[in-house]
Amino acid sequence: MLEIRPSCEHCNKSLPVDSTEAMICSFECTYCVSCAEDILKNVCPNCGGSFQIRPIRPAYLLDKYPASTKTVFKPVDVEAHLNRIKK
Repeated sequence: MLEIRPSCEHCNKSLPVDSTEAMICSFECTYCVSCAEDILKNVCPNCGGSFQIRPIRPAYLLDKYPASTKTVFKPVDVEAHLNRIKK
């Protein structure tokens, strides 16, 4: 089951459980659409995988399966990231 993390790992933008702006990689690294597409160029800086829109968990399941409240804030060294993906 997805953790559904509450914010972008790069810019710390809030990404509520029903956000259509949340993107995740296969390891659930979570970024907002702007960071994932414009800054990271659709390449996860942690695993090198691509991003997909995070699915929205139906509201009726949130009591039984709540979203994570753990914030992961690790701003990316963008210059190093872009150099890595150019190779």
